[in-house]
Amino acid sequence: MKKSKRKVILGFLLVIILTVAGGVISYQGIGKKHTGSAQNIDLGLDLAGGVSITYEVQGKKISQKDMDDTIYKLQKRVDGYSTESEVYQEGDKRIKIEIPGVTDANTILEELGQPGTLSFMTPDGQVVLTGSNVKSAEAQTGDDNGTKKYYVALEFDEEGTKAFATATKNFLGQQIYIIYDNQIVSAPSVNSEIKNGECVIEGMESFEAAENLASSIRIGALPVELKELSSNVVSAKLGANAIASTLKAGAIGFALVAIFMMIVYLVPGVCASIALVSYIVMMLLALNGFNVTLTLPGLAGIILTIGMAVDANVIIYTRIREEIATGKSVLTSIKEGFSKASSAILDGNITTLIAAAVLWFKGSGSVKGFAQTLAIGILISMFTALVVSRILAYAFYYFGFKDTRFYGKIKEGKKINYTKLSKKCMILSLVVILAGFAFMPINKADKDIGHPLNFSLEFSGGTSSTVTFDKDTKLNSSLEKKVVKLYEDVSESSSVQTQKVSDSNQMIIKTVSLTLEQREKLESSLTKNYHAKSVACENISSTISSEMQRDAIIAVIIATVCMLIYIAFRFKDIKFGGSAVLALLHDVLVVLTVYSIGRLSVGSNFIACMLTIVGYSINATIIIFDRIRENLKAMDGEELDDIVNTSINQTFTRTINTSITTFIMVLCLFLLGSSSIREFALTLMAGIVCGAYSSVCITGPVWYYMKKREKGKRKAVSSKSGVDVSKGLIGNRKEKKAAKRTGKRQKRR
Repeated sequence: MKKSKRKVILGFLLVIILTVAGGVISYQGIGKKHTGSAQNIDLGLDLAGGVSITYEVQGKKISQKDMDDTIYKLQKRVDGYSTESEVYQEGDKRIKIEIPGVTDANTILEELGQPGTLSFMTPDGQVVLTGSNVKSAEAQTGDDNGTKKYYVALEFDEEGTKAFATATKNFLGQQIYIIYDNQIVSAPSVNSEIKNGECVIEGMESFEAAENLASSIRIGALPVELKELSSNVVSAKLGANAIASTLKAGAIGFALVAIFMMIVYLVPGVCASIALVSYIVMMLLALNGFNVTLTLPGLAGIILTIGMAVDANVIIYTRIREEIATGKSVLTSIKEGFSKASSAILDGNITTLIAAAVLWFKGSGSVKGFAQTLAIGILISMFTALVVSRILAYAFYYFGFKDTRFYGKIKEGKKINYTKLSKKCMILSLVVILAGFAFMPINKADKDIGHPLNFSLEFSGGTSSTVTFDKDTKLNSSLEKKVVKLYEDVSESSSVQTQKVSDSNQMIIKTVSLTLEQREKLESSLTKNYHAKSVACENISSTISSEMQRDAIIAVIIATVCMLIYIAFRFKDIKFGGSAVLALLHDVLVVLTVYSIGRLSVGSNFIACMLTIVGYSINATIIIFDRIRENLKAMDGEELDDIVNTSINQTFTRTINTSITTFIMVLCLFLLGSSSIREFALTLMAGIVCGAYSSVCITGPVWYYMKKREKGKRKAVSSKSGVDVSKGLIGNRKEKKAAKRTGKRQKRR
């Protein structure tokens, strides 16, 4: 015992030391570069501000070499804007460009533009070279008798070398025009015949002018034509405000959860709070270690997993109380509590990991960021619950907290017959779901929506502008009408939707897809005439939006099927999986009702929200299924409905408390988070409440009815055949075992 005590105390000291050391590293980092500091975590465009563009390569047959060359040249082009820029391929024919931290994103959009064709033309209008003949174009500096000169060095391929040699010979002393996208970008004079395929263009006043010309030639020499599919411009100030408000929400939510745990669970609640601090420190270090780019949904994912990390502790400490209530010692109860709770924790978190994996493979952009932080958070939360919390629980016991009063008692609540109540609950659910479907044609008839659901830009295509006005500007109906008129005039369309962001001086305007020129014109007018401080634009084509709708449906289906397979495998009964999937379908439809009636925006975060609800709902369901599985053995011979009702009543407090802790975190996000995260938080809250309701009132009873129906079928078969096949059913196990024992005795005789 003394040896075990020493190990536990040593483990406790190790946890405290590592948590403090990790906290110091997360705060200030190591060395001059502050390695490991939270300040070094890469921020996505929605937090750092910047521009994101998605291009699609035009043409039927595009080689990978052409794609690689295009990406390389675009990367060189955008490196001049930010060293943190990224250019990468998406699928077979798309290229994504992300440039964080830039202050004038619209200028970048204008400069990159839609790459056109480059040609070298003689005075008589003959095209002698095209962009495909240009191997390189670099801005350089030289010295001419002590005076700096700036020029562009060009190199041509073999075909271009021959053509350029002929052109310089025939047009010696004349100009050759360099034309990009039907505009003359330079008209240098030919001073000599050039045969080696290398030449310089002189006469630039500055290195910047030389670089601009070289850059124009490079982008014009791209081997493929590009079409802009989507673009997103985010103000850096908007990102800074979003991260500040979300972090504030997280800190307050954490404090409230810690207080809740300590009040409800006493000493184990203190252990859970310390384990949560360890979780946050490990999460920050993991984000640094894995070079995760943190987005706003990703930040929300971290805060959500804090609530889920508490869930595991609630499951464990409630289990410890149950063991104490049976008369076992505190030490034995701690051991049994962790042992018996581990299966529910593992099963619940693995199913949520399935949702995160589907999001990662089927999602894009911010949704992937959410999936990444969700997955990392789940893995760390399992470690802190099953390892760190265990060490802390044993340590506090050896520190003298050995009396049962430090751990609380199980309060016997009123026994509810959930199988009997389930029919009323199902009728209520059906009414709510039908109400959601009833609102869909109403939404479609509304000219401001035009769809069964309020599809955001990602799902409908078009341009969305988030306009932030200065604090002295009043967002009244008069201003709204003027802004709508401005957008109608510039877009040449009457399809303009506006939405005021509560508790802010922001207005969101949705229109048909706007060109870069139209967006710039709007930004200029809003800034000069209506005192706008910033205009963040997002432009998505109908191609992207239809793909997002398809991916959303596929993601939910894949996640549901994977969960069904896992639950059926783990519980060795397809009916557990089937009833869980029916409950998931119920939760998805109820949340869809919230979107329909509340006219909430259905976009990329909708996918993340739905799959999170699916994963979280399964987590709550598995707590009950785990107890049913246990009671099938412990209550062998009892009626099936008694087993189900007893299991739900035994786990009711656990289900409610796990939902409360997660709800607290998400509620703080809703009340204190940025406008872009509030709708996300609102639907998550609806999902948490719905998940708790369905796990208590629907999943267990549905499993019972499936099992009862199976029993009825077996009885029907036995009555026809004269063989009692019901002996293999639950509820008849005692008779079966007794029959086996009798048979063995008869054989021995």
